[in-house]
Amino acid sequence: MSNPLQPVGAFGINLLYYFVRSLRLVGALLKIFWLGFWLSFATLLVTIPIFISTLFSKKGFFAFQMSRVWARIVLAATGVRVTIRGKEKIKKGQTYIIVSNHQSHFDGPAIAQTLGIQFRWVAKKELLNIPVFGHCLHACGNIFIDRSNRAAALKSIKSGIENLPKGVGVMFFAEGTRSANGRLGMFKKGGFSAALQTGLPILPITVNGSAKALSKKSIVFCSSPIEVIVGDPIDVSGYTHKQIDDLVEKARNTIGANLIP
Repeated sequence: MSNPLQPVGAFGINLLYYFVRSLRLVGALLKIFWLGFWLSFATLLVTIPIFISTLFSKKGFFAFQMSRVWARIVLAATGVRVTIRGKEKIKKGQTYIIVSNHQSHFDGPAIAQTLGIQFRWVAKKELLNIPVFGHCLHACGNIFIDRSNRAAALKSIKSGIENLPKGVGVMFFAEGTRSANGRLGMFKKGGFSAALQTGLPILPITVNGSAKALSKKSIVFCSSPIEVIVGDPIDVSGYTHKQIDDLVEKARNTIGANLIP
């Protein structure tokens, strides 16, 4: 004899499933709205002061400090706590070619917030076309490249580095794009060529946990901690352009050794 309560039980389970699923969807939508609101607020808050500062100075010191304010707001709003190890390895006043892995859009804010030194970004030239924002990026000393022309890109990077104030580094995400699975991808050689051209030491940085905080495949953040680890600086004086693959491998091994799977 069949149990008359069985259909009712199955219906209840299905109802509970769809209720929980709906709650998760609502929670995800609220997180997306929350992040969008604070991103907009933080951007509006810092853009005007940065724009005004560029009228008086092209060195970008104030603008970088404001970018740290932006990073602090975004990280605090999402509940992402960032810690750093190995900061004592950074020599004050030294200009570095900073090379890092790349897991998430949170990597930049995490590094800017914790590293304690000024640096400028290498960015695609198309960003210059964005009204106001593009002007601010350019006036702050960031370096813009044509990704379709490698020779021209390297020339722009070298010229940009030479015009930087003493002690201001240049930031490269060595993989060129965010990792889809958190694993370390192949490194591009642009930052390493710049280091060999200028003789500047490489500062290897490992970022852990950012993929959990905001993965490449999602726009829903998670309040997961991020750790920034500073590796031993790499002196490039013993390398030639013919040995660039060895230099890339050394930096990749250093970053990979501190990477938590």
